[in-house]
Amino acid sequence: MNWKQEVESRKEQMIADLKDFLTIESTLDLSTAEVNKPFGKKVDDALQYMLDLGGKDGFHTKNVDGYAGHIEYGTGDELIGVLAHVDVVPAGDGWTSPPFSPEVRTGKLYARGAIDDKGPGMAAYYALKIVKESGLPLSKRVRLILGTDEETNWRCMKHYFSKEDMPSMGFTPDADFPIITAEKGLLDILLTGAIIPTNISDSTWVLEQFEGGQRVNMVPDVAICKLTGEGDVFDLKEKVQDILLQNRIQGYAEEADDHVKICVHGRAYHGSEPEKGLNAVLELAKILATIDLDSAGSAYVEMINRFLTDSFFGEKMGLSQADDVVGKLTVNAGVFQYAKNEESKLQLNIRYPLSGDKNAILSKVDECFQSYGLKIVDVDHKAAHYCEPDHPLVKTLSSVYEEQTGKKAELLAIGGGTYARALDVGVAFGPLFPGKEETAHQKDEFIELDDLFQATALYAQAIYELAK
Repeated sequence: MNWKQEVESRKEQMIADLKDFLTIESTLDLSTAEVNKPFGKKVDDALQYMLDLGGKDGFHTKNVDGYAGHIEYGTGDELIGVLAHVDVVPAGDGWTSPPFSPEVRTGKLYARGAIDDKGPGMAAYYALKIVKESGLPLSKRVRLILGTDEETNWRCMKHYFSKEDMPSMGFTPDADFPIITAEKGLLDILLTGAIIPTNISDSTWVLEQFEGGQRVNMVPDVAICKLTGEGDVFDLKEKVQDILLQNRIQGYAEEADDHVKICVHGRAYHGSEPEKGLNAVLELAKILATIDLDSAGSAYVEMINRFLTDSFFGEKMGLSQADDVVGKLTVNAGVFQYAKNEESKLQLNIRYPLSGDKNAILSKVDECFQSYGLKIVDVDHKAAHYCEPDHPLVKTLSSVYEEQTGKKAELLAIGGGTYARALDVGVAFGPLFPGKEETAHQKDEFIELDDLFQATALYAQAIYELAK
């Protein structure tokens, strides 16, 4: 079977279907949520788009209460799972072309969701379509399972697997090639509370508002604050501009009707590797540390700089740890909200090694922030995940990868969290090839079309080998 040739004959239609899929702004929107549309209308539109596509092509499809759905082919008692997600993170600003108007430039398809995870999801769908249309005999059923809440709390998978069978094994096309067999444990932590002033003294400026970040698993690319006071506005603006220039950071300070606004631009990145982005919030906190602020505002800024600034591996909170499989613990400070005399909100995304202790981490976080008035009010936890290298799933995918690429299938470990951990036995398999640029959760997200086609061929053969 020439898998690449099968993809080649379908690539124009696949691109057309993917472009339609990418136009749907399927970010979480609880304001439009309703029964059987738990994460909002657009997310549901994206799920229904894929289920309709499957139905049109003659697959068995099922919508599980709007939380997830599946597209199934084959017969047999055993079930193979391929898990993808239809939801995306917010687009943010600064795109070269509109994020939900897909555009091909120099062999790359640009759109939010192109690489995470609509492009790979479509590749997996076309892979299943190739297997079906080729009439290859299968002894197992294959389900393309489509989630809707991967970018937030995975409520989709929890609900789906409370109603549907667990596959005996499977993979998700939502990370890197060759094969990812180990993933760090994940902790999304929400802290709230009124900031406790550290001292009472006269100040030149009052921190009225401070905010940045849209999702806990994204490095914030914009942060703003508003200051009021009787200080010299020109001196303040000049100080801010000097710091921005010295550190080669984009931003500005401007005078409004009754306040001074400071805005800092960073660089978004996936929260699994916070050190590779530029956290705008942390850079703004550095600037504010040089300004004479009111006691509550000063305490808030001190808290950020004391525990989070320039500490992507938890050093300042006493959380440093690592193992030989997945590496270092990481901390992404993802969402900040502060307003004078109101409750503050802080969201942290902590990813810890296989040997990490969830309760010990939470205890240390609580200890650090409680003296400033914040306490942990909500935790979403996903345990670390590991698949043995000698499992038949890993052996099969390794064989497929090596046959098609001619390269060794190295086994990888990541800090990212994929649907592989929603399976009893699962791994992540692509779509990003070694050495290629990672653009998930960033502006100008893209997937290289040649890589998309190669991934589709790999997925088609993998599905067949696992289910034959």
